[in-house]
Parts: sequence; structure tokens; C-alpha cells
Amino acid sequence: MNLSSLRGSAAIVGVATFGCGEAPGFSEMELLARSAHAAVTDAGLKMSDIDGLCTASVGSTMWSMPVVEYLGIRPTFIDSTMVGGSSFIAHLLPAMHALQSGQCNAVLVCYGSTQRTSTFGRREIAQARRWMDPQPYETPYEPFNPPSAYALAASRHMHQYGTTRRDLAEVAVAARRWAQLNPEAFVRDPLSIDDVLAARMVSDPLSVRDCCLVTDGGGAYVLVRAERAKDLPRPPVYVLGNGTAVWNRQISAMPDLTVTAATQSGREAYAMAGLGAKDMDVVQLYDAFTINTLLFLEDLGFCKKGEAGAFVRDGGIAPGGRLPVNTNGGGLSCVHPGMYGIFALIEAVRQLRGECGARQVAGAQTAIAHGNGGTLSSQSTAVLGTAATL
Repeated sequence: MNLSSLRGSAAIVGVATFGCGEAPGFSEMELLARSAHAAVTDAGLKMSDIDGLCTASVGSTMWSMPVVEYLGIRPTFIDSTMVGGSSFIAHLLPAMHALQSGQCNAVLVCYGSTQRTSTFGRREIAQARRWMDPQPYETPYEPFNPPSAYALAASRHMHQYGTTRRDLAEVAVAARRWAQLNPEAFVRDPLSIDDVLAARMVSDPLSVRDCCLVTDGGGAYVLVRAERAKDLPRPPVYVLGNGTAVWNRQISAMPDLTVTAATQSGREAYAMAGLGAKDMDVVQLYDAFTINTLLFLEDLGFCKKGEAGAFVRDGGIAPGGRLPVNTNGGGLSCVHPGMYGIFALIEAVRQLRGECGARQVAGAQTAIAHGNGGTLSSQSTAVLGTAATL
């Protein structure tokens, strides 16, 4: 068996979110469970049909065990690999292998976080992360991470390619314009280039408007074999390709601050799918910071290295632009509860099912969903398609 033989062998048949934005009174497990049950129902299945589980958590190294207990399932396949925000896209390929081998028949991928309404403040969370995930060449200096790590990448891109703060602002404004078309987006107020440029600086050159939201939220999706998907109520969205790559943990260990492991994960996903960037109708990128979108547009082949600033200018990725990017509003304006990857995938599925209302991309048949973890540390790319792409 090679990866090309897995192309289209599994389909996402149910998706759901719950509590995105502010969800006071809910625990992370409750948000996860609400979205999980809704995704299973969306798939036309029952929780008793679920025999595969993929999940991950920032705060718990054994997270899959209480999730199994809380949901009341007894899976024959479990993957709790944690590679940051890309985890829930990286879970696709192991789940596809498990389905094709017959190890399981229906895989639930799920996540929940109360990062916004948690009793712990952001400072305490940051301190806990430094304790749980020490980085020997950075932690002793107590950087304001993750913003300062991404600011370093942004500064290098600006120095090397002439990218400007206005180019970064274009990314934030485009995300907000998409969010204004999405009733589920957490922030929908008008946002201009000047608003972004005048916003409070967080870590030069990134202002607060260059940084993602801090929200609560749960998300889930269900994956089954392609032949079974045809008998379920929702239009199947097929996994055509998936790739994951990790080159570093610390930002200071990147060989080149302007080139990420998305070059590898994207290449692998495209090869498996037999498609390329030019074939993608919809693009969902992990935009924890505005520089992410520029880097991933380049590394995934939508423009040449150093040209993303020009690519996004004048609304290039906004509604009506040359390429629909982050059509739900992304992590910058829609939702970002600690790890965003699963929400990028859910939006891609909804676009291919034609369920996005005012923000729907007409005739969308293919989509890319890309996840990022850590400080440009892990990258995972998924290429999805409708039945017409098989």
C-alpha cells in the first residue's frame, strides 16, 4: 500500500462546533462532548457507532483517557498525538490507515478549550506552558511567546523581501471581511488597514490586530470509509491528501525564519492527492498571526517566496479577491480557542458541502486546510474534495 492508494479512501461525514466565542460555565470536556455529539448526529450516526478516537489537549498528556470515559465509548483505535494546533489535521492519515486496515469503522476527532473564560489568566497559562514545555535556548530569557516568536519571523520576512506592516494589515482586514459574512464569527466589527496600523503594539512589528483571538470553543468531525459514506445523509467530503512535517520546536532553531515545514507537508499532501495549489478552490490557513498567512501562501505554492505581501494587497484574499482564504474569518476574527486546526478543517468541509450562506464560495470542489503548531514548529496539510474530484 502506498499513500496514493489511500486517496479518497475515507470521507468526512459529520462536522460540528459548539460554544465558539465565550462559553462561561462550561468545562473543556463539556465543550468537546457537545461538539462531538453534534458531529456524530450530523453524520447520521450514534455515539455507539464510534470505534476510533483522535484527540489532544494542551493541558493534559493523557487526555484521550478521560475523553473515552466521558463519551462512554470503547474505541479500538486511539491517537492522542499532540503536535500543537496542527494535531487535528495530522490525525487524518493515521485514522485513514486504521479505517482501511479494518481496525475501526468510524473515527471521531474532537477538541474543546475554555481558554477565554478559564479561571486561569493568560499570564498563568503562559507560565504553565514554559514549565511543561521548556525550550533550552529561549525559556531562560522569558520571551513573550508565542507573539514574539512570530514577530521574529515577520521581521525577517520584512527585511528580506520588503514586506510591510500594511501587507500584514491586509491579512487581518481580509479575515474580518469574511467574518462579517459569518454569523458564527466572534468578532464582526468593521476593521480598516489604518485601524490595524494604529492598534497597540504587542511585539514589534505585530500589533494586537495582527494576533489571533482568545476564545472558547469545541470542534469535532467524523471520518468513515468512502463506501460507507455514500449511505450517510450528508454529502461526503473526501480526504484526497494529507502530510505532516516537523523541523523544529523553538523558533530559534529554524534554519530560515521565512521558510516553514509547510513546504514539506504541502508537497506530500499534493502528491498524495495528485493536485497542486492551482487546483484549490478554497484555502483555510492557520492564522494565529498575520505573518502565518503570508508564509503559508508562499510555502504551499500559491505564490513565490517573498511575494505574499503583493499577493494579499488590495483585498487579494478577501471576499471578491483572487483567492478565498479563511472564509470563516479564521483565528484572527472567527474563533481561536488555544488550537485552531480543527476549525480550519471544519470550515473547509462546510464550504465543500455548500453550507456557508453569504460567505459560500460558488462551485467549490476542492479545498486545502492547513494547520500550524507551536512556534512555526509543526505543519499539517490536508487536501479535500467532493465526489466530483474522485
